[in-house]
Amino acid sequence: MVLVDSGAGKDAANDEAILDFRGNPADKSRTGGWLAAGLILGTELSERICVMGISMNLVTYLVGVLHLSSSKSANTVTNFMGTLNLLGLLGGFVADARLGRYLTVAISASITGLGVMLLTLATSIHSMRPPPCRDSSKQQCIEANGHQLALLYAALYMIALGGGGIKSNVSGFGSDQFDIRDPKEEKSMIYFFNRFYFCISTGSLFAVTILVYIQDNVGRGWGYGISGGTMIIAVAILLCGTRLYRYKKPRGSPLTVIWRVVFLAWKKRNLPYPSDPSHLNEYHRAKVSHTHKFRCLDKAAILDAHGAADENRSNHWIVSTVTEVEEVKMAIRLVPIWSTCILFWTVYSQMNTFTIEQATFMDRHMGSFVVPAGSFSVFLFLTILLFTSLNERVFVPLARKITHSAQGISSLQRVGMGLILSVIGMVAAAMVEKRRRDVAVERKTQISAFWLIPQFFLVGAGEAFAYVGQLEFFIREAPERMKSMSTGFFLSTLSMGYFVSSLLVSLVDKVTDGSWLRSNLNRAKLNYFYLTLAVLSLLNFFAFLTFATRHQYKVQQYQYGPSDGEKQLKDWNNDKVEDTENNH
Repeated sequence: MVLVDSGAGKDAANDEAILDFRGNPADKSRTGGWLAAGLILGTELSERICVMGISMNLVTYLVGVLHLSSSKSANTVTNFMGTLNLLGLLGGFVADARLGRYLTVAISASITGLGVMLLTLATSIHSMRPPPCRDSSKQQCIEANGHQLALLYAALYMIALGGGGIKSNVSGFGSDQFDIRDPKEEKSMIYFFNRFYFCISTGSLFAVTILVYIQDNVGRGWGYGISGGTMIIAVAILLCGTRLYRYKKPRGSPLTVIWRVVFLAWKKRNLPYPSDPSHLNEYHRAKVSHTHKFRCLDKAAILDAHGAADENRSNHWIVSTVTEVEEVKMAIRLVPIWSTCILFWTVYSQMNTFTIEQATFMDRHMGSFVVPAGSFSVFLFLTILLFTSLNERVFVPLARKITHSAQGISSLQRVGMGLILSVIGMVAAAMVEKRRRDVAVERKTQISAFWLIPQFFLVGAGEAFAYVGQLEFFIREAPERMKSMSTGFFLSTLSMGYFVSSLLVSLVDKVTDGSWLRSNLNRAKLNYFYLTLAVLSLLNFFAFLTFATRHQYKVQQYQYGPSDGEKQLKDWNNDKVEDTENNH
């Protein structure tokens, strides 16, 4: 069997060629469509079952069984999730640069399945766990040693490696099964993304209800074993559909373009600017109009003595094109908004860690049934589904009537709403935790764990706004040739959010000498940590407002093309005069 790369020479002129598994032009009547997309969606469903089944209940295992401290346990979970999302950039790079989406998804899913099986062993083998506490009330517990944690960490980061490759490619590979040049298939692709999100939510709900219950009441090994089994089945189904899929050749990673432009701009930093911007390489053939912002990058497109030769103009390691330079500028303009999205996911990560730990110190009874602590995150996902539906059916149509805009709520307005809700969510979490601890200490009783619903509700509603807003913003505002990177760029905000959470926990634990974040929450001051996050999130919101009000959407920024040479030349000459005045 020969996959995409075999067709590289057959259709080199057409980067968007749709190929079959042998590298030949695909027969649209026999490939792609809903059957192929459905087989691909099974991989995402299984990935979500594995990851959410681990992350939403791992903290209870680390604290209760391995006897790690609350801060160390929380950091283990957030570092795992941060690494998983960060590796999405690596998965996207590998797919774009070499392997293509199909092979990357298949290999990544196999790695994930192997990782879950190792995790099953790590939680099932008796020698991989320390002895039970002699007196848990006095914290007389032996913490797991490095040998016992080694297999656990190896399994977690193997899952992170595979999960990152799946996350960054499965949605793109699924959308490849529909040809946007066909109006009927283009409409189907819109429904594909709806069903993709439905698979994510379904997998999450299954993980935090059925799997978490099995982990807590039957055994960790059984819970993780089922997760591993679903991934193995998903890989088998994905491979069975090989002949049905449509493929696209790897076009090279946008990260390479960014690195190349920056490298050439630095290399040519001592060259003078040309008298006219039209002297830049491929100025008149640029697909994106030239702008005068971040002018230092224009030097990458300067034709020096070496690059002026006709045979060197197409060598992108000698001289960049105006199109490439402008696309890098567009990517740089996303960074301020990107930076202010990070703290939202820092708040969100608390739903995976300390909020779940709170539940273990609360009354979780529903009649005679005890709800597993990790299962309370079901309220988070139900809220996300609720507000996702309300956004499309209520909020957006209402906003369209008020603003007379087809978009209704802009992507940055959605992000802003999510940031505000995260602030309120942390205030609510602090109030609930203070009440829980006061009752536990003064009355020696437990309040109901259903008091955690408000913080799940507020942060879940915030995600419904922030997730869609961020994803839409990065996809809309990213350069056309960098669309594949936009998903990885979005995932990196999640990654940084989890890593910032780990950093904050470590700093707070050190500054407070461990008094705020104890394993026994009745002796801790977790509410102070939540309030700290609320204050930081509020300051972050004001920074976001500053960047958002100054941000020019791509449509506004590039409203004139290369044909409007007089306006661009005026901007160029103004910059030169300003530079000269500054130098003198």
